Amino acid sequence: MTTQSASKIDFSKIDEIIQSYGAKKSNLIAILQKVQETFRYLPEDAMIYIGTKIDGLSPATVYGVATFYAQFSLEPKGKYEIKVCDGTACHVRGSMPVLNAIKARLNIKSGQLTTDDGLFSLETVSCLGACGLAPVVVINEKVYPQMTSDAVKLILDTIFQEEA
Repeated sequence: MTTQSASKIDFSKIDEIIQSYGAKKSNLIAILQKVQETFRYLPEDAMIYIGTKIDGLSPATVYGVATFYAQFSLEPKGKYEIKVCDGTACHVRGSMPVLNAIKARLNIKSGQLTTDDGLFSLETVSCLGACGLAPVVVINEKVYPQMTSDAVKLILDTIFQEEA
């Protein structure tokens, strides 16, 4: 597991998040979602901290919840989170060539989640619920329908230009 050292975590931000939702067990998932949004993943030190701040919880319980739900990441994600659908409709309509084009353009190796520069994260998902628009790519919650290898390269090039 990749962790961020405690000295780099702004625990005051975590305190604000806990206070905004209320330090209750029933708010744990919402708190974890907001912490992940803030840090782009759930740092181990943050989960330990949350486990000590909410009555009735332990760091082990927080970790258990974070690892149970697929929405949570224990590794840092990039500024741009790319999700490629590989559900049946997307797969049949060519999601794999699109995925391979993204991997090639971003120089992502097999098993790698985030680019070396921390700008992009790439994952395949089972379904994005947009089968009629297949194949679908989502970048930071923006849906790109009927993707092709060439089209996704243009989108990535545009992002690179904006980042330059």
